[in-house]
Amino acid sequence: MDKNVWVALQIVGMVVTVVSAQAVIRLLIDHRKSQLWGLFDWVPGGWTGQLVAFAVTTVLGIVVAGRANDKVKALEA
Repeated sequence: MDKNVWVALQIVGMVVTVVSAQAVIRLLIDHRKSQLWGLFDWVPGGWTGQLVAFAVTTVLGIVVAGRANDKVKALEA
């Protein structure tokens, strides 16, 4: 793949990480409020299920951004 594709994937991963990490923090502070406009309200398990879903999404964003960063560095070398 082209370098620009990896850079775009890195940006997407960083945005997903920031948004979902913010949702995790907000969910820890206010248990009753719906996060991200109710995007994860369908997740079973109530508050705990949503917290796990947001945490997994945060980790996936970190992994995607990290892998894309590694690929960009490899293409520059």
